[in-house]
Amino acid sequence: MTADGSSIVNDTKTKTGAAEPTGFEFFIRREFDAALDRMWRAWSDAERMSQWWGPKGSETEVVKLDFRPGGICHYRMNFEGQKMWGKLLYREIEPKKRLVFVVSFSDESEGITVHPMNPGWPRHILSTVTFAVHDGKTVITVRWVPYEATDAERKVFETGKESMQAGWTGTFDRLDAYLGTA
Repeated sequence: MTADGSSIVNDTKTKTGAAEPTGFEFFIRREFDAALDRMWRAWSDAERMSQWWGPKGSETEVVKLDFRPGGICHYRMNFEGQKMWGKLLYREIEPKKRLVFVVSFSDESEGITVHPMNPGWPRHILSTVTFAVHDGKTVITVRWVPYEATDAERKVFETGKESMQAGWTGTFDRLDAYLGTA
């Protein structure tokens, strides 16, 4: 449980049940004191997403959001004095229930690049985000799996779970703060 009373569950030993032949899975879950409609808008609107997307200490601007299967979210982030770009390629969107997208670092032109601080990081991460309601609160579950990754990239991913935990915890903290003020 976090200081604000929301809960975080992390199970980094869970193997993926997805059909993708990609290796290990990172898993995190958090409960938010926010209505599902409001939570969904935070994930599906560029202006709202710019307010919270990214780890604690980052500033993000979603510069393009084509929120449909086959569409992308392209964003610029300043983090720890470094400017970087990222891209989400949406594969599935089930409103208020589930998002599936491929996460990649990118350049300003939406091209795929290596992680600016860890060149061995997988170029593609398959992300599944689920939305559920429990006792009037919204529960978000995020699953990350290296996608089309080499064995070396999978190993880097596996050793990076502590960093992913910190990054997603910070991102969820920012989302919680945004929802509290939105």
